[in-house]
Amino acid sequence: MAFLEEARPEAILVDSWLPDLEVGEFAGQLRLLYPAMDLLRVDGATETGAIRSPRRNELLHALRLAQDAPPNDTVAWATAPESVPFVRGSAAAVGGVSAGSRSRATDSPLWMERSREPRPARESLVGGVSSAQSGATNPQRMSGTIPELVGMSEPMQELAQLIHMVAPRSTTVLIEGETGTGKEVVAKALHRLSLRAARPFVVLNCAAIPETLLEAELFGHTRGAFTGAVHSRTGRIEAADGGTLFLDEIGEMPLALQAKMLRFLECGELQRVGDNETVRVDVRVIAATHQPLELRAAEKSFRLDLYHRLAVFPIEMPALRTRMEDIGLLAEHILTLLGQDSPRKRLTAEAAAKLHEHSWPGNVRELMHVLERGTILSGERQEIGAEEIRFRRVTR
Repeated sequence: MAFLEEARPEAILVDSWLPDLEVGEFAGQLRLLYPAMDLLRVDGATETGAIRSPRRNELLHALRLAQDAPPNDTVAWATAPESVPFVRGSAAAVGGVSAGSRSRATDSPLWMERSREPRPARESLVGGVSSAQSGATNPQRMSGTIPELVGMSEPMQELAQLIHMVAPRSTTVLIEGETGTGKEVVAKALHRLSLRAARPFVVLNCAAIPETLLEAELFGHTRGAFTGAVHSRTGRIEAADGGTLFLDEIGEMPLALQAKMLRFLECGELQRVGDNETVRVDVRVIAATHQPLELRAAEKSFRLDLYHRLAVFPIEMPALRTRMEDIGLLAEHILTLLGQDSPRKRLTAEAAAKLHEHSWPGNVRELMHVLERGTILSGERQEIGAEEIRFRRVTR
């Protein structure tokens, strides 16, 4: 209580045991004294009527990662909370240690302090360099703020900052970028960090569904609305009510359907195919495309008004060739994933150098395929050499 008077953090993580006060009693006092502070309890109890921090879902996600880990899993305890940047004055933790050991609210919380325990440097999977030498910690957290993003480059830091800015809002987001840059990963991060995280995240790839069926898939249909409609069906938009609808490859949406989509975005109402009644839903829309929609709008192949309605908050995905310094971290992360079902492999220095020489037109997806191919070609060996790094099929 003493340091809360000085720091006034945005959110407070409360342990399930306090040295001098029962948790429920502490929560009651906190609501009376500081009603604007968000309280997150380790025991899972919720506080009704309290202010909710826009970063609540991110804090809860990191806390759950730490809680779900086995008690002796020091790696999980050390790395899970690193997804949350404890900016000075933004969060405090209470409980489990004496006041003398943490005199300021800006100190790291108890479950962050575990990460300070010395751990042996693990061997890197890339180029034979240890993590201590390379400065890498857990590659899954290297964006500094969002565990889904891997990379320490300036473009990735800017991307993480944009995600944090818009995630707590219901603003429509348009994610643009080349194929294979990870647009769906960003969409999932936006949903997870939003106030809608507990509600559905519904995905629809506009390029994967025939044009004749896309409208019914989006808006739903009634029985007998068209040939083969033997039952009424809820559309993807209605299924995402309260949550997030991710429209991948929005540039492939037919012009005729774009007008109906624009109407929904403007008023939040939809009309099922074959139905005269309208249904009102609360859905946040995130769209993604690899096409230059503004140019397509100038060519009259995409509605300009729909483009402006989607691009309320545009996010540009950086191509891999613009952040080559992240290749080592990405390769290490991918090799770790590939090593879950088979012996984990590492790259030789020559193989790592070969990765840095490539231009990566297929971006991160191409890197994943190259490393998986190299893992298979290396056979029983624990190392992937330069000869196993193949960027295209050898022609006869």
